[in-house]
Amino acid sequence: MTHDSPKHTKLLSFHGDILTFQCKLSYPRDGESRRGSELAFSRLTFQRDGCTFLKGNGGMAVINRKSSSNVDIVSCTFALHVKNRVTSPCILLIQNKKGDVFKYSLLTLSNSNRLEPHMEFKLPYRMKDNVTILQGPTVLWSHAGIVFYTSLQAGEVRQIPIKLSLNCIGEFPLNKRKIFILGYQTQSKECLKDQLDAPGRSKTMGYFVEDGQVFNADLILPHAYSSITQCVFVISAEEVNSVLKSTVVAATSKKQLVYFENGIPREVCLLPFEEPQHIQMVNTGRNGCLFAIYFNDGQVCAVWKDTFQVASCWSGVSSLHVDDFLSCGTDQMLLVFGSQSPPVDPVDLFLITDLCGTTYSHGQESSEGQQASDTAQENYLLTVQALQSRLQSGLTLLQDFQSDVRVKERVLRQSVQALTDLVSGREHILTQTEQEGLVSLWDDEPEDEAIHEKRQVMPVVPPPLVDNLWHRVIEDRLIVGVILSTESAIIYFCSSSAESVTLSILRERGQSQMPAVIQTHSQASWFPTPSPSSPYSHPEPAAKRSRRAGASGAHATHRLAVTAVTDLTPLLTSCSVKCPIMLHYVHRQGSSASVTAPGPTVVQCGQIQVDIQVKHHPQLMTNSQLTTDEAREDLLSLLAVLDAWTFLIHSPDHTLCDVAGWIQTSMPCERLEISPHYLLANPAGPSAVMLFHWQHKTPFLGELSVHCSQFKVLQFLDSLFGFLPASCSILHLRQGRGDGTAPRLAHSLEKEVLSLKQGVLSLLHGEEEEMEEAKKSSGVKKMEPPDPGSAEGLQRCREEWQRDRERSRRLLSPLVGVERYRRLTQSLTQVQLEGDVAALLETQTLI
Repeated sequence: MTHDSPKHTKLLSFHGDILTFQCKLSYPRDGESRRGSELAFSRLTFQRDGCTFLKGNGGMAVINRKSSSNVDIVSCTFALHVKNRVTSPCILLIQNKKGDVFKYSLLTLSNSNRLEPHMEFKLPYRMKDNVTILQGPTVLWSHAGIVFYTSLQAGEVRQIPIKLSLNCIGEFPLNKRKIFILGYQTQSKECLKDQLDAPGRSKTMGYFVEDGQVFNADLILPHAYSSITQCVFVISAEEVNSVLKSTVVAATSKKQLVYFENGIPREVCLLPFEEPQHIQMVNTGRNGCLFAIYFNDGQVCAVWKDTFQVASCWSGVSSLHVDDFLSCGTDQMLLVFGSQSPPVDPVDLFLITDLCGTTYSHGQESSEGQQASDTAQENYLLTVQALQSRLQSGLTLLQDFQSDVRVKERVLRQSVQALTDLVSGREHILTQTEQEGLVSLWDDEPEDEAIHEKRQVMPVVPPPLVDNLWHRVIEDRLIVGVILSTESAIIYFCSSSAESVTLSILRERGQSQMPAVIQTHSQASWFPTPSPSSPYSHPEPAAKRSRRAGASGAHATHRLAVTAVTDLTPLLTSCSVKCPIMLHYVHRQGSSASVTAPGPTVVQCGQIQVDIQVKHHPQLMTNSQLTTDEAREDLLSLLAVLDAWTFLIHSPDHTLCDVAGWIQTSMPCERLEISPHYLLANPAGPSAVMLFHWQHKTPFLGELSVHCSQFKVLQFLDSLFGFLPASCSILHLRQGRGDGTAPRLAHSLEKEVLSLKQGVLSLLHGEEEEMEEAKKSSGVKKMEPPDPGSAEGLQRCREEWQRDRERSRRLLSPLVGVERYRRLTQSLTQVQLEGDVAALLETQTLI
């Protein structure tokens, strides 16, 4: 589709190139007194390197050698030639002859770049309205409310036999009867007079040009839209049982783009401009399809087919073309912009884009249309990336849940089978634990000789090295800590196995040969703490974080600290106390050291001396600017002795405010120089110490960790609720120290297994009781053992054997009452629901 431009030049896209057609006067030759007319054409090919169109081969055709009458191009497009089944460019020319006679010539461009005349016809008027060239080639137009057409098959100019007030002309992708006309059926005055009382005096009709058949136009456009529709594009059409099924889009005079399916409107998009002229579809491949609409006064807009929303708009466009200009297998839009000064080249200012990341422009870098296109493309790409991240994390979480369900079902089946064998008195044979995927926590049985020999051959890895051992006293609590070397932490532990490292405090040996173990609370943590992400950075997908978390180099720059906290008062039986410190750890499968020493291992770290007269209080509470190793040990001691509370703050309506700044000014707090991510508040002694760690995950989400007592955290939350907007929500992710979600999940799973065991046993015992009661009610008494030698004794043996067989069958395949089974399933469902809630809380804690 092309439009008028300066110098009567027409542009047409064909097979990825641009064809230019221009009518001009030819110079007079020898023996000729007048100048003739000729039609010149050229082929332009887009070059990516220079971002320009290069002129290729062209040609010229003489229209009239002896007449200087004006020759102009009415329309140019490409159409299917029905004889040779080849699609060729077609150019319709008009030439003013003598008087009011106009001569029309239809030319086609062959594959050999030659303009060949196709047909000619004359009309007593100039074509003005709805000139269309369709397959055949067939030329259709309207004049004085009547539709005409001509082609080589018709051999003359013909008139549509029915009177239609033309609405639109189109082409269906059918095997037969492709060209159609839609319009109002014009009725005579007598018919209108007879139908004055009828509710509808006009009817929308459709007409097939090939065979002259009339059809109901409501199958394409409803009657209410026919009067306002200005252009139509057919997406698909087929005939099913002689019924036309179609999918079309139509642009109306009400600034609407309507999607119709079998004559029923499905989607409506509000267009930004008025007076649409034609619609084209742009197939961008896997990114979807676009509808490109050209409007009057050189305005263009693109609408996504999937979302039916406006993607971008442009103004000042002289022509719009859709083709594969980049030779990449998908379509792009070529927008040729007009110029105030006469352009040197017909395609001087242009833009090639598919609104999916591909854009080439010349002279339009600062245009408003290009900026709108970039903005729409950026929003589209950000939306796709966010959806892909959500889909990836959702699939990973779904796979984890499916794996847990499979393990749970396998364990339940094995448990039911073991319980059934136990009640039936059969021996339950267990398979090897390696095949079942079960690992015992403490295995005191001797190992196989093959495994022992295999471990003797493998290299021996030395035990973890302890870089530092320290202890602090905070009020009546003793904190002991060790720091492992970086190499040992990487070899022995990872982020998933650091929880298996514990620290024990022993009493000094006295009369007993075995030292007593002091009850402590131990925890392990990596330091320094990873820096929080930028407030405006986008978080990585959960699946990507889970894969990177287990990488061997994830903690290459971090060290592992293990702390233990105990009550100081029972230790101070004398002025000075010496306590040996022991490190316990369990090798996990997959670590490089697990092949040499599987199971629990103990390493002696040294001993500490606690003296009442020596002060071991943290100096960090009085000077937050310390950067020494002792300051780092003070921070680890405070984290170990204080209760930890973690809150997830979500602001759904607007971006989250500066929580860290508010904490620093309202408490007041000082930022620790040794670890700037922590804020320290110490208004009145060790009992009032508070540590804050704020991490901004997204512009609308943040995580706040508070280390203090329970009373202090309640006071802090009261102040925080007064600072945050009412729309913010605060979710408590973890409980206080020692009351996490992992014990709750373990307790729920244990309760689920016990409930299943007790439920099955109650069903089986209830069945046995019913059998015994039935036996008593039947009057069967205890008799002497039967004598198999007599006929009566043999009959009694058979009856006893039959009863035992029936009892065994009912025990193996018990039949229970509906009410009892319903109560069991309800109780088990409630227990499983509690386990699912605990599992959900555990997963939220790990995020």
